[in-house]
Amino acid sequence: MVTTTYFDSSITRSWNGKQSAHCSQVLFENYANIIQQRQHERLEKLSFSRMLGVGGQGVVYLTHRQGTDGFELPIAVKIFSPERFNGEEPYNKAMRLLAQVSSHVSKIQHNNLLDVLNWIETNGIRLMEMEYIDGFDLNELFRNEMLEHIRRRVNDREWHHLREVIVTHGHSHPRLKPGIAIAITQECLSALGALHREGIVHGDIKPSNVMLKRTGNAKIIDLGSAYELTNPPDKTTCTPLYAAPEVLAGEKPTPLSDLASLGYLVVEMLAGVVPFDPRANFKDLLEAKHLLAQKLPNFLPAEVVSNELLMNFCRKLVASDPAKRFQSAESANYLHDGAVSFQRQLVRGNLASSFDNDIRFWLSLLENYEPDKKS
Repeated sequence: MVTTTYFDSSITRSWNGKQSAHCSQVLFENYANIIQQRQHERLEKLSFSRMLGVGGQGVVYLTHRQGTDGFELPIAVKIFSPERFNGEEPYNKAMRLLAQVSSHVSKIQHNNLLDVLNWIETNGIRLMEMEYIDGFDLNELFRNEMLEHIRRRVNDREWHHLREVIVTHGHSHPRLKPGIAIAITQECLSALGALHREGIVHGDIKPSNVMLKRTGNAKIIDLGSAYELTNPPDKTTCTPLYAAPEVLAGEKPTPLSDLASLGYLVVEMLAGVVPFDPRANFKDLLEAKHLLAQKLPNFLPAEVVSNELLMNFCRKLVASDPAKRFQSAESANYLHDGAVSFQRQLVRGNLASSFDNDIRFWLSLLENYEPDKKS
């Protein structure tokens, strides 16, 4: 028989008003002690099951947080390498700043931002515990073998839908169809807006730092280059191919430079090619960034070039002069020439789609797809 209980200040009674059976006195005292002390200490052992990624700042592993009674939570752990630091104190100083930023971000609780769970230290080495994201970063999806993997597993009707609505072949790697690319961009702008309102610059927007979850949502990850505008580090790090020209010239990243980096990613999503030569020297790379806005028709497919609204959106993101860019992530999302306007255009033209469902469909076709995790 199912019964219902309700809570009095100290005892629990059943629905008929009878006091429940007496519990163990020992357990009750332990319960009372936890409440009275308002703290609980625990030791945690993390066993790394597989590598999720590796880069210049360290290595990320999948691990599982073990609880009691068989509870298990998959989490990701980033181990920060001291290799690029000249001694212990520079490493410790950088880690203290990053811990402060990570703590700040953990309080934002935004659906399109990585959830930071803890910051720990072992033998001087810092580790950051993060949510485990079930999905793929864009760098893993920008590979021709991804499309080959899918083609072997779908029928002609599914393949046609995928290529017409979601993703198809690009100049050098797969490109996203405009609706999908801008849907992802909108979620990235929402995440950047949340960071920027808190005075935090991400500093390293690039394909490997944007993940698509199997739920169909995008997440910005990796806070290794992030910093608070009120407390900048002595040195900042960036990925030159995706860094704004002013950052390449030696200035510290800003919210506007985050937008330029996202703009380069938008161009890559739409074109299926990195808009800059990875082999270019500093001078040529800086010049290419200054000229990108006017050279966009050379990179982008006809369906994008023919759309004036979408072209203007791209130009305002990648403008070499920060003053000519959108002046905030919110304006890039919601102004009359922003991402939302393009989505409205799709609706008026009966070209809109449920893009999160399309992304879910896309990622569902990638079972057993295992790209190289090195970046």
